[in-house]
Amino acid sequence: MDSVTQIVLGAAVGEVLLGKKVGNKAMLWGAIAGTIPDLDVVIKFFTDDLTGNEMHRGFSHSLVFSLLMAPFLGWLISKIYKNKEASAKQWTNLSFWSLFTHPLLDAHTTWGTQLFWPFDLRLAYKNINVVDPLYTFPFLTCLIIVLFLKRTNPNRIKIAYLGLIVSSVYMLFSIGAKFHTDTIFAKSLSQQQISYKRLSTQPTFGNTMLWYATAENDTCYYLGLYSLLDKTKNIHYIQFKKDLVLLNKLKSNAKMQRLMHLSDNWFLIEETKNGYIFKDLRFGKMSFGPDPDFVFNYNVQIDTNGNTMVKQADPNTKNMKKFMGKMWDRIKGGDGL
Repeated sequence: MDSVTQIVLGAAVGEVLLGKKVGNKAMLWGAIAGTIPDLDVVIKFFTDDLTGNEMHRGFSHSLVFSLLMAPFLGWLISKIYKNKEASAKQWTNLSFWSLFTHPLLDAHTTWGTQLFWPFDLRLAYKNINVVDPLYTFPFLTCLIIVLFLKRTNPNRIKIAYLGLIVSSVYMLFSIGAKFHTDTIFAKSLSQQQISYKRLSTQPTFGNTMLWYATAENDTCYYLGLYSLLDKTKNIHYIQFKKDLVLLNKLKSNAKMQRLMHLSDNWFLIEETKNGYIFKDLRFGKMSFGPDPDFVFNYNVQIDTNGNTMVKQADPNTKNMKKFMGKMWDRIKGGDGL
């Protein structure tokens, strides 16, 4: 999830565990611990885009990291406060749960997380978008209210729990919505006699009402949208054919293999005059209609000696305002993909 959400979650965990004992300091350190796992983004300053993305949500988002970091952070916090309002063990407990709830939440997104690092297993339930105001804002509102209450006020813990309960209920709703839309997509593909070997579904940006599906067979992908407010379940799919000749040409390239693995093999490759564009299909499109304008792309160049350079492309935000307007209309049950 986005940084604000992780800070809010960490702060809420801190308040529930130690707020009554140490006041707002519990929220502060919960927020700090809750954002520490995302500091792995600094890796990109010291390595290439491909390696940085491979390592993102890796070790720092694992159970191992939480277990190793929590005792150190707990000891450090206990040394900062001389009055010993809480013991190092209590600060360690707060640190662990604030750290560990971060990857637990990220596991629900499309990118997922390597919770069981060093095992090469990325958990990605794909039931909530990385940015979802309906998850974050009610949670944040409860936390802001808590900030202005004395630590002895019995309503502090109640409001903190309320934030956690509301966010958890919304998360459960998103899981139910995913199961429901999975069924809708599978049924519509069958009715349209579209054969597929894999089907991936996830919510679109900022909401859990409009869902995006990608179905794959040996020769192409089918992309479709379904809103929970749609009056019909007759979903329109756009077909994108795989360039099997190009794929066969590039599949032995080591960095291409890494890109394929990173994308969980949901990808298209397009040849350009400057090299190739590797399109990660998991995060949807930046446009409505048949344009192959996907959110997450890499520019790939291979020289005559076989040396390969991979650079993550910036998303095309030129028509973002228009796109968001169309998406809002689509959420309400309008036409378009």
